[in-house]
Amino acid sequence: MKSSKSKILIIYTGGTIGMVEDHVSKTLKPFDFNQINKELPELRKIKCHIDAVSFKNPIDSSNVSPVIWEKIGDYINSKYNDYDGFVVLHGTDTMSYTASALSFMFQHLNKPIIFTGSQLPIGMVRTDGKENLITAIEIAATKKEGEPVVQEVAIYFEYQLYRANRTTKISSEHFEAFKSYNFPPLAIAGIDINYNHSVLYRPSIKKMNYIKGFDTNVLVIVFFPGLDLESIKEMIQNSSCKVVVLMTYGSGNIPMSDKITKLIKKQIKKGKIFLNVSQCKAGRVEQQKYETGIQLHNLGVLGVYDMTLEAVISKTMLYLHKFPNDVSQFTTEFLTEKAGEFSI
Repeated sequence: MKSSKSKILIIYTGGTIGMVEDHVSKTLKPFDFNQINKELPELRKIKCHIDAVSFKNPIDSSNVSPVIWEKIGDYINSKYNDYDGFVVLHGTDTMSYTASALSFMFQHLNKPIIFTGSQLPIGMVRTDGKENLITAIEIAATKKEGEPVVQEVAIYFEYQLYRANRTTKISSEHFEAFKSYNFPPLAIAGIDINYNHSVLYRPSIKKMNYIKGFDTNVLVIVFFPGLDLESIKEMIQNSSCKVVVLMTYGSGNIPMSDKITKLIKKQIKKGKIFLNVSQCKAGRVEQQKYETGIQLHNLGVLGVYDMTLEAVISKTMLYLHKFPNDVSQFTTEFLTEKAGEFSI
């Protein structure tokens, strides 16, 4: 689509941003996004065509599941050729999970899919929702030489545009709700929107490919001082999990012993996949840095570089579904960069 005036679709899935006060009951309720220009007359000043749709039953983001990821993805895919960009309004609690999932579902994406939301309802005087939504639309509509400036899934929040699969929610009370610890912002909004063109993602293949399907048989084990080995054993053996995510210390370390070595070795022989994710928000897993990490590497545990837990979970579920019985193929695809989700 090469027209100078961009056509943007807003999709409201649920969340705080879509709430306004009922003048009679004084309670918050979702507003009609078909009347978005009435609620936000400022949108008329943006030089693009805007359509808006809403889930029939908006969902609290704590209730979001891979089924919802597919519902959002399917709808965008069905409208992909009709619009220049998409803005997805979503609750903040699981926004990073959903946005990360879509970054892997829409492979070779060549249009912007911008997620945003708010900490205060859009109907409140001090809301952060208006600025977040208006700027997200402007970003989704921005072109350079007829092409979208942003061609990836991103999260816009409190003057910062982040690569979606690099984000983590860091606050439930401050307007700056998200952070990208291991990757710089794609853009910063001030008087102007200043894009960091050197880090914007560009697909190597021009034709977008949409894939979906998630296998949720993933177990996350968080290590802490005093964690009992028998508890780990029970968690793994009593679970139908195909992938075990080890939330490790520092650059990828856990307390090693003969018992835990034998446990991991035995489970890997049974076909289970172990992923090493650091509990640190910043930095990366380097399994060959310390002795305990080297032991995990030698056992066949996969380090995930500097990926976020949200990206690891969504990417794992997608490729587990695609390669349910092929550990080798899963490993190859999982450790291949798909949408700028890690740095080597």
